[in-house]
Amino acid sequence: MSLRERLIRETNPAVVGTTGARANANGDEAAAIGQRSFQEMKSRLHRAIINRMDLTKLGQLEPEQLKAEVSRLAEGLIAVENAPLSANERERLVEEVRHELFGLGPLEPLLADPTISDILVNAPQNIYIERRGKLERTDVAFKDDEHLMRVIERIVSSVGRRIDESSPMVDARLADGSRVNAIIPPLALDGPVLSIRRFGSDPLRMNKLIELGAITKEIAEMFEMCVRARLNVLISGGTGAGKTTLLNALSAYIPEDERIVTIEDSAELQLQQPHVVRLETRPPNIEGRGEVTQRDLVKNALRMRPDRIVIGEVRGGEAIDMLQAMNTGHDGSLTTVHANTPRDALARLETMIQMTGMRLSDRAMRQQIASALNLVIQAARLSDGTRRITSISEITGMEGETITMQEIFQYERKGVDKDGRVIGRFRPTGVRPRFAERLKMYGMQLPRVFFED
Repeated sequence: MSLRERLIRETNPAVVGTTGARANANGDEAAAIGQRSFQEMKSRLHRAIINRMDLTKLGQLEPEQLKAEVSRLAEGLIAVENAPLSANERERLVEEVRHELFGLGPLEPLLADPTISDILVNAPQNIYIERRGKLERTDVAFKDDEHLMRVIERIVSSVGRRIDESSPMVDARLADGSRVNAIIPPLALDGPVLSIRRFGSDPLRMNKLIELGAITKEIAEMFEMCVRARLNVLISGGTGAGKTTLLNALSAYIPEDERIVTIEDSAELQLQQPHVVRLETRPPNIEGRGEVTQRDLVKNALRMRPDRIVIGEVRGGEAIDMLQAMNTGHDGSLTTVHANTPRDALARLETMIQMTGMRLSDRAMRQQIASALNLVIQAARLSDGTRRITSISEITGMEGETITMQEIFQYERKGVDKDGRVIGRFRPTGVRPRFAERLKMYGMQLPRVFFED
């Protein structure tokens, strides 16, 4: 059956049915056939345009010229098909073919929507997005597993990584810094899975976090003082709590005359200072050699004369090297860790130190942590999808074999309103932090009102 006959069949009432459940069932079937027909035509156009274009000359054309040439070829091929498409359908078809050639196919409209924070592809026809902290299913679809794999390979190859049966999972990034994770068979049983954590080309700054209610103006002022006074800061939180966003915002307070070295598994940080050196880990090659870990990069960074070391996330043996760096003149460092409370964050650091195989006593490990870190900031995503700084704690030292902490600020939840939004307030605990004296040495004074409840 030709495409024309299929499309005519979709709109024929005698075929679709006219009453009750039969009409609905046939209508759903017709919609599915129409979607497959559209995808098939798009695939044919894609292949035909690639065959007709001189790929060696693509690099010589301006982006607008390239789009115009693709549009001209696509329009001509659609005319040859003689398909019964409306003007809007033709325009949509041409646009999607351009996305296939130069972008990420069906995902391009989702990537263009600034309100979407996560794109989760569970299967070619099963795609979810997160918007304002809530998941919702979309009607966006890939043609099949092969179509989805082409997009995954395009993302992965653009950052010099690979994905295949011998290396079936990979972390990568998009041009705007968005984080990408892909996992394919045999590890993913139902086909390729793609997860994209969005980071806009214009990252959220502290004033935007204040506007969104994630923190208060007073807390932001205290953060600025802490960064300028070179306190070592650990940001703790669960998945999607906004740790990297906050790390980006804090890093904006680092003076422009300092040399910053960033270390990440997949480069996401978008620092605005002029003197930034960005380092990224490397997975092993197909022979299992050539791997470069975060621990290797931390060791190397110490030889690069950094004023600040910023680690995207500590998750392994690099924790001990980071703590030693903080203890030996590289103060003012920033990093994040996955944990649900400030106390859990310190326990995770102890576990990471043990992962190195070093035989340190519990007291020795805790002394390293207590002397290295000054501030632990806890971020969380609440039940209504909003993100908040829920606790700010100062590490004050050791008592026996226990690291002592004191909470300076906390987010006090009071309940939810009729729309399900969390009601609460940021409350100072009334404790004056010990680092206030250090701030004074740097010419900064914390107002007394910060610590009066």
